[in-house]
Amino acid sequence: MRFYKFIQLLCLVFAVCWVGTVAAKESKTLASDFTLKSQSGENVRLEEMRGDVILINFWASWCGPCRKEMPYLDDLQKDFSNLGFTVLGINVEENSDSAKDFIDELKVSFPVLFDNKQLVSQLYKVDSMPMTVMIDRNGFSRLIHRGYVDGDEVAYRTVIKELIRE
Repeated sequence: MRFYKFIQLLCLVFAVCWVGTVAAKESKTLASDFTLKSQSGENVRLEEMRGDVILINFWASWCGPCRKEMPYLDDLQKDFSNLGFTVLGINVEENSDSAKDFIDELKVSFPVLFDNKQLVSQLYKVDSMPMTVMIDRNGFSRLIHRGYVDGDEVAYRTVIKELIRE
């Protein structure tokens, strides 16, 4: 049992170091602007959020790691929203009924947007589920992370703190 806990801790430390290193080395490119409809029916435009740190998470309801990650993303939204941070969940399914059911069940506090035609997914070259993009206050993409494993949310927290301080 001790060995298992040691391996878990080692994986967590690796994840924090890896994501922090990726964020530091990621070249700054201006994040592509988009407008998508949210679960509340309103249009959300990325450009209008300039000034905040944004975590965009591309996900699908059929994706197990996406479903597992969602509560952690909600915790990040709750913990940092008053510091100029927002999570945008972008569902990529053509039919968003399953996604809406999952969102209603989970009651996430961040905006969930629907990319039914995968136009934004193509714009951001989404090639795995989930995929997370962090955008700084100036609108530059600073981190692209594919997949989810336990501990990624801790690494995200570290990057979010760095970007909020900038």
